Amino acid sequence: MNNLVIAEHNNEALGAATLNAITAASQIGGDVHVLVAGHGASGVVSEVAAVVGVTKVLHADADQYKEGVSVELANLIVSLAGDYSHILAASSTSGKDVMPRVAALLDVAQISDIIAVDSADTFKRPIYAGNAIATVQSSDSTKVLTVRPTGFDAATDGGSAEVVTVDAVDAVGSTSVVGRELTVSERPDLGSADIVVSGGRGVGSAENFQIIEALADKLGAAVGASRAAVDAGYMPNDYQVGQTGKVVAPSLYVAVGISGAIQHLAGMKDSKVIVAINKDDEAPIFQVADYGLVADLFEAVPELVEAL
Repeated sequence: MNNLVIAEHNNEALGAATLNAITAASQIGGDVHVLVAGHGASGVVSEVAAVVGVTKVLHADADQYKEGVSVELANLIVSLAGDYSHILAASSTSGKDVMPRVAALLDVAQISDIIAVDSADTFKRPIYAGNAIATVQSSDSTKVLTVRPTGFDAATDGGSAEVVTVDAVDAVGSTSVVGRELTVSERPDLGSADIVVSGGRGVGSAENFQIIEALADKLGAAVGASRAAVDAGYMPNDYQVGQTGKVVAPSLYVAVGISGAIQHLAGMKDSKVIVAINKDDEAPIFQVADYGLVADLFEAVPELVEAL
């Protein structure tokens, strides 16, 4: 039984969530192989080869894989699928784009967002915005899985895997990347940060988010936002925490001006310590918070920043 993990990367560095997917693959049992498909991504290959638990790295280098276009990656993955009982990727924007295509081409069911491995054919995944956990058993010959990163520890360095070159398949050419809008920040990455400070609709405006950013900078934290704040244009989409945004589980999560809609709670309630600041003492966020402060955020947060 061999497991294939699809590496997420930008041709320069490995995406952190792939390390969590490798841990999930290791728990299934059998050898763990990782596919690095890109162009000029030899540094990523070396990075993956050094991960504990990885026994083989498959390297596909071609121009059609440079931008990570899902239709190109899916055909490559399917061409390799015959050697694997399980194909896994992180439940990220990229994984959610590629893996359904792979499952459809293989004519199997995808099991999404797994948070635990019970056995080689049985997995746990959250449903109803995390309010219930489903145990799913699959009889498919090839199991296609996406892995919720917060459900598994990240694999560590210290391995020495074999590197094998695999041939690219013919390019489809039906889809191309026109451009990317990327948020560049010196703060920690939201998906992997140890501390996250998020603001909601109560912050009131994009300008007022400077209050959130000031607190985040004092704590060395990443900045997040609720869907309401993103929809209002206060922050870009890639700052969104929630069921339809990023799922995070930092050591400390500070929710400022966030009421706590069920979709937002689904994205952060696994955080180890949750602090909520909201002027509404009946806000749902207080039901999951370890520490709650009923106060006007425009007074409380600047005072907290000054104290820090």
